[in-house]
Amino acid sequence: MRFSVRHQTIYRYASPVRLAAHALRLNPRPDAGALRSRSLVVEPRPIAREDGLDAFGNLVTRVDFAGTTDVFRIDSRFEVEFAPAPDRSAAPAPLPWLAGAGDPNAAYLEGEADGAVRAFARKLAVESGADPLVFLDRLNRALYRDIRHDIRPDGAARPPEETLALGHGACRDVTLLFLAACRSLGVPARFVSGYQAHADTPDGRRHLHAWPEAFVPGLGWRAYDPTHGVTVSDGHLALAAAPDQAATMPVEGGYYGAAVSSTLEYAIEIATSAS
Repeated sequence: MRFSVRHQTIYRYASPVRLAAHALRLNPRPDAGALRSRSLVVEPRPIAREDGLDAFGNLVTRVDFAGTTDVFRIDSRFEVEFAPAPDRSAAPAPLPWLAGAGDPNAAYLEGEADGAVRAFARKLAVESGADPLVFLDRLNRALYRDIRHDIRPDGAARPPEETLALGHGACRDVTLLFLAACRSLGVPARFVSGYQAHADTPDGRRHLHAWPEAFVPGLGWRAYDPTHGVTVSDGHLALAAAPDQAATMPVEGGYYGAAVSSTLEYAIEIATSAS
């Protein structure tokens, strides 16, 4: 299956500003599939540009600028071809898990869950007979059933306990709640940003999407989409994965300019086809 994306981002400023250095996470993760084509056009033209992997294996384009501008444009296009995922079989240990010293996934276990979130996770674990795969499936379905989907284009994810109490949230809010529930039981979990090709959205537009992945020994990272109540398939394409949302932001940077207001426009086009 081929997955083609065009993602245009435009920042407009009320008066000319000087752009700071930026990190752009608008490239498919190296493990997302076979990259067939890629173009990333940035205006104004950077005076320095470098591609590299960050600490979590994400491909990041770092750019720096000179001069001033009142418009900042980013136009990302790429095509990825997916291969069938390898079959894996294992019998992971019952929940909860205890992390040992030097655990390579320690970064994906950080954070103390609120009491209500811990109780929510424990209840699901008991109902799952402490089977981690059953727990992850039940957690995915429970969040889809109980948390109404909102679209909130800007801002950081809400605290997990707030999303649980409110009963509604954007995809990043639900993802953070999934992570907190997993980590409260010792299951490493990470935040993923990317695209989802097949789901309808309330406003009919394409948006960046967020979903969680949980690490199961012997099976590796397993991805779920609690916003839509499904396991992640070839209709999802990851741009970045990290312990928290901040390290997956598609555009990270700022500008210098006193009391200057700005606006953001974006457009995402996604097409899929058989290989």
